[in-house]
Amino acid sequence: MSMELKKAIDQISKDRGIDRDLLVDTLEEAVRSSVARKYGDHLDFEVGYNEEQGEIEVYQFKVVAEEVEDPDAEITLEEARAIDPNVQIDDEMGFKLKIEDLGRIAAQSAKQVIIQRMRDAEQEIIYEEYKDRKGEIVSGIIQRRDRSGWIINLGRTEALLPKEEQIPRERYKRGDRVQAFIIEVLPQGRGPQIIVSRTHGDYMSALFSREVPEVADGTVRILGVSRDPGSRAKVAVMSKDRDVDPVGACVGIRGSRIQNIVQELRGERIDIVVWSPEIAGFARNALSPATVSRIIVDEEEKTLEVVVPDDQLNLAIGRKGQNVKLAAKLIGWKIDIFTESRFGELNASRKELEQLASVAEMPVENFLSAGFTSFEQMLEADDEALATIGGMTPTRMGNIRLALKLLAPTKAPTEAVADEGVGTAETPVAASEADSVAPEAQAGPEAAEADAGPAQDAPAHDVPTAEGEAPARSGE
Repeated sequence: MSMELKKAIDQISKDRGIDRDLLVDTLEEAVRSSVARKYGDHLDFEVGYNEEQGEIEVYQFKVVAEEVEDPDAEITLEEARAIDPNVQIDDEMGFKLKIEDLGRIAAQSAKQVIIQRMRDAEQEIIYEEYKDRKGEIVSGIIQRRDRSGWIINLGRTEALLPKEEQIPRERYKRGDRVQAFIIEVLPQGRGPQIIVSRTHGDYMSALFSREVPEVADGTVRILGVSRDPGSRAKVAVMSKDRDVDPVGACVGIRGSRIQNIVQELRGERIDIVVWSPEIAGFARNALSPATVSRIIVDEEEKTLEVVVPDDQLNLAIGRKGQNVKLAAKLIGWKIDIFTESRFGELNASRKELEQLASVAEMPVENFLSAGFTSFEQMLEADDEALATIGGMTPTRMGNIRLALKLLAPTKAPTEAVADEGVGTAETPVAASEADSVAPEAQAGPEAAEADAGPAQDAPAHDVPTAEGEAPARSGE
């Protein structure tokens, strides 16, 4: 019976991958708990595993005394010398207890402790295995759904795919195999909780690293990813080798490499954007397939004013502002988009404001800060509104009123100026217009790019859709 325990320890250690010494310590602790439960904490005893006999041994210790007051802790000299003739008063003697006599309740307690310790040890092993695997792609089987999201069976443990980390409109059922990206490993009371994602930008980077050898070996670097999960994404790339085209490497022959990524992400369209250290060039590439006329850079505010031909506004902004939002997120700057005609109007208006500022001997920035961006606004403003301009005095206000009267006859009848032809990466004015754009613009960047002509400065390359369209690449 004793050797069966040894075999059981060896077998459990092998099957569960639990350290043998840890398992022995667990057994000893379980027996120690059972003895204390039956005899009380006051009992002086020790528990140990006899490797040769293959059994757990329990020894109770008693002190030799002339008079016994506590039978559990003391023994008379006469009784002690019957066992050991050389024993003296105050000596300590050990007596082996029969653990078979612990009783059914004590044995059950020992079993529960052993099971719990085995679970704890197993979970610790799993945590150690996964804690350094953040940033890896894992594959598992959809097991069940709870309030937080989907539970994925990874084999030895489970992972959670939260609702906010799922691709919109993606549906699962029990038994489906799914891939995801490990974003967090948390040690929990019920075991380590592995959190995975299918919307994280680094998931797309990891997919490129898996599918594109040049990305895996560092020849091609991914410098940024912006995603509208399940719909569209932009990926900024650069090559460390002049002989390697980063776009061609990522797309592959006839889109073979990127097609695997597109299919894994349920048809999400991916624009490969050539990174540039010069922010204007990078923005021009990021806004492709739209053609850009000019870009005004505000380094301090990290804002770009992008001017596009009038017929390119909807293409630059994209449906519901998607193109400009993704571009702004990719480069990390705010982007304001203007048509050429609107930009010309704003420039003319600014020149008139500069004339008024010159008359009042004030910086034009004071007018702009107070919300005055056109001659018409100044003309219609009352004294109270003009007084809000920084540095305004009665004398300066009088000079401005005089200048407005002199210049007003040369202006057309005043009308409210609509902000048509202006869009921003944060609140694209033309986003609603994008829903009713011409058919060629709605058809996607491929069709629109054909009308607009090749984009400037190595624009983004559109990729094949999940249906297998050939990649539309500028300059090919």
